[in-house]
Amino acid sequence: MKDKVCVSLFAETLYELKQKLDTIRSKIIELRLDYLESFSIRSLKEFLKELDKYTDKQIILTYRPKHQGGKKDLDRDERLNFWRNLTSEIKSSNLLIDLEFDLLPEAAQIAHRKIISFHCFSDNPSSLEQVYRRLSTHANIVKLAVFVDDAVDALEVFKLLEFAEKEERQLISIAMGEAGKWTRILAPAYGAYLTFASLEKELETAPGQLSLAEALDLYRINQLTKKTSIYGLVAGETSYSISPQIHNKFFIERRLDAVFIPFQVRDLDRFMKKMILEEEKNIDLNFKGFAVTNPHKESIINYLDEIDDTVRVIKAVNTIKIQSGKLKGYNTDEKGFIEPLSDLYGDLKDARVAVIGSGGAARACIFALKKHGARVTIFARNLQKAKALADEFQVSFRRLPNQTDINAYTDFDVLVNATPVGTKGLSENESIATADQLRHLHLVYDLVYNPLETKLMKEAKIVDVPRLGGLAMLISQAKEQQRIWLEGV
Repeated sequence: MKDKVCVSLFAETLYELKQKLDTIRSKIIELRLDYLESFSIRSLKEFLKELDKYTDKQIILTYRPKHQGGKKDLDRDERLNFWRNLTSEIKSSNLLIDLEFDLLPEAAQIAHRKIISFHCFSDNPSSLEQVYRRLSTHANIVKLAVFVDDAVDALEVFKLLEFAEKEERQLISIAMGEAGKWTRILAPAYGAYLTFASLEKELETAPGQLSLAEALDLYRINQLTKKTSIYGLVAGETSYSISPQIHNKFFIERRLDAVFIPFQVRDLDRFMKKMILEEEKNIDLNFKGFAVTNPHKESIINYLDEIDDTVRVIKAVNTIKIQSGKLKGYNTDEKGFIEPLSDLYGDLKDARVAVIGSGGAARACIFALKKHGARVTIFARNLQKAKALADEFQVSFRRLPNQTDINAYTDFDVLVNATPVGTKGLSENESIATADQLRHLHLVYDLVYNPLETKLMKEAKIVDVPRLGGLAMLISQAKEQQRIWLEGV
């Protein structure tokens, strides 16, 4: 199994950099010399001589300017002089140097083994293929890294791997940012020379970079091939999600050649047509299924060949299975929601349940609660939506009360938060109810799972009301997704 993950290391001193180098488990390491606070050419030469002993590792030396994603403002002449002064010490076969494209044509003479790199953080060029072809005439290895905000925008840089493979050239092909993570994970399996990772979380040297633990242990990048079954999360924002941790853990435990990857999708129509639908897609990845979340759970139904009975009622899809080119939609939210609730609360028949919210999550909750005989009341700010939902499921509805109304929920047993209020980020410090409003309840169930303890959960704790968090639902519905995906496989 060939190592394809390069750890990007940085430190303020050469001594610290050497210490880090001695602890790395990866066989490929990038040393970011642009992060050094101060150094002399003499000390750098001595440091480079010491690298000769790391014969079991491939080491990449990088001195990146800020406009190309580096740490320092370095002009072209500074960088050329830097490398010219060190060239005499860069002789070992395990050393590569990374030179930015703007150092051409002089860069072609600086070292025999080199990477010519191109980084773009905005206004990506109209033709990355032209950039690739220009750089490939000067280098052993070409690196192209562009920033994207939608998974589909990463297609062009990823598809360059096909050209490189046909021409037997080495290419490092990366889409930066959260939306480009899928390229960092899959590129090595599709021919990329390597992919980059940080030593730890919060030590990234580029946006969207995985940590070494994520790359090797969660996504198992070195083990992936073109035959690996690909499952993914389709969401408008994926950075908050822990679904990759849950699903990849399942795959690892079952020793399956499968991986679960986040796809940050802003434009669902482009994603489905360019990456998924058999008759229209521009790329052939081994997709087998998806978990779907906001804001695509309803609109994605239009692209499916089949839906199950639960989807027909809930009118939202959170699971897609791909089999023989056909896409079938399911909804596991109902089962995921009700199982942990029943386990903790017990028999729900005639239980008085206040459901806060009138969106897709609330719909799944109401459907499940009604099936189990609970008496449901919808609380929402949007009374028009609440009434439509209440009429459909034949339940009651009320306006969401002011938080000064401490008696708002005194005639209920369970309160369910089916809104995003409390989610990490803008509403993290908000709660849909106060401790005084919750004190008469027997259970508070918050479907928000990030953070694990929301403001609502904290309010319930103040008055000793039993609590159930959204992580329980997420794990329960994920198990059902796994069952659907793997059934008959």
